[in-house]
Amino acid sequence: MSQNDPTKRHEFVLLFDVKNGNPNGDPDAGNLPRVDPETMHGLVTDVALKRKVRDYLQLTRNVSIFIQSKVALNTLKERVADKVEPPLSKEEREGKKPIPRLQSQLCKEYFDIRMFGAVLATGEEGARLNAGQVRGPAQFTFARSIDAVLPLDLAITRQARTTEERMETGTTEMGRKPLIPYGLYRAHGYFNPFLAKEDKGTGVSQEDLEALWEALSNLFDFDRSAARGEMAVRGLWVFTHANEKGNAPAQKLFELIKTPSIGGSPRSFEDYQERIKFPEPGSLEAHGFPGVTLTRLV
Repeated sequence: MSQNDPTKRHEFVLLFDVKNGNPNGDPDAGNLPRVDPETMHGLVTDVALKRKVRDYLQLTRNVSIFIQSKVALNTLKERVADKVEPPLSKEEREGKKPIPRLQSQLCKEYFDIRMFGAVLATGEEGARLNAGQVRGPAQFTFARSIDAVLPLDLAITRQARTTEERMETGTTEMGRKPLIPYGLYRAHGYFNPFLAKEDKGTGVSQEDLEALWEALSNLFDFDRSAARGEMAVRGLWVFTHANEKGNAPAQKLFELIKTPSIGGSPRSFEDYQERIKFPEPGSLEAHGFPGVTLTRLV
């Protein structure tokens, strides 16, 4: 399928919603849902979306992920450095210049480096096992809600007490639960085939791209928690260009997927469903974009 071809340019539109949950807490605001303070539209960072892709693929496909919390990044680099052939010299290991062979091996080992890129000069002041910086072919924007959201900070209580003193006094444990009643979010993404090539890029394969679309289609299925409420992917559309340089501006293609604001206080996806408009999947020549095809994955 053309959307799985890493030699082609792709853009995509991701639509997801949250009900009675916190899609992305802001640590600068007491973990309240992120919002644009001027418009009160909800925000979810690109970093949060990539984290969910990583977690999904690590869990369901046993894919090796570099950016994670269980093992120190320098330890992972040391393990990969030991696999490089011919072996790295002492000068390479301790020098300040990036090591192309190590960078190439790291791209082969880790899906998220191949797909998203990474800063790999993570030794002591970048002076040990310096693998430079990788530009990944797949990039996301922040997701923004279609309408304004209403952040709530609810007080909660629990019967469990943490100390014997609290047990004796009967003191109630208190906590907070930030959420929004409902929000429909839209994010855009890009895939650059020039950064995916084996010789000059990260070496993204057709299987890698297929895994990315699978993860985006099922982004929240294995990432449930009480804090996030009910989250679901509601739409995923991929634009594929016949020419690797592109056959149309990305912004013009994004405008074909119409998700208009409804105003008021939306409380479910049904409030939007009839208003969402998009072309029939297939060639977009009839819409003035020859050489571009649209695939609807969700």
